[in-house]
Amino acid sequence: MWFIYILRCSDGTFYTGITMNVDRRIKEHNTNNTIGARYTRIRRPVTLAYLEKSKSRSSAGKREREIKRLSRVTKIKLIENSLKR
Repeated sequence: MWFIYILRCSDGTFYTGITMNVDRRIKEHNTNNTIGARYTRIRRPVTLAYLEKSKSRSSAGKREREIKRLSRVTKIKLIENSLKR
């Protein structure tokens, strides 16, 4: 199982990624200077804002690209709608 996630960074920006282990990946973003993404290193701490499941790495990567292309307003709506479920 793969996951597509959106992190809310300390400066209010969003970071989107994919992983098989969400908890480990968030920990890496918050603590690791070599494995964590360069974008999140200077925007710590990060918190999970959105999570979506995917059956394969290929479909997760496609969905990640779709989300990355969304406007900030649309990402916020996606996050808010997921909280209502």
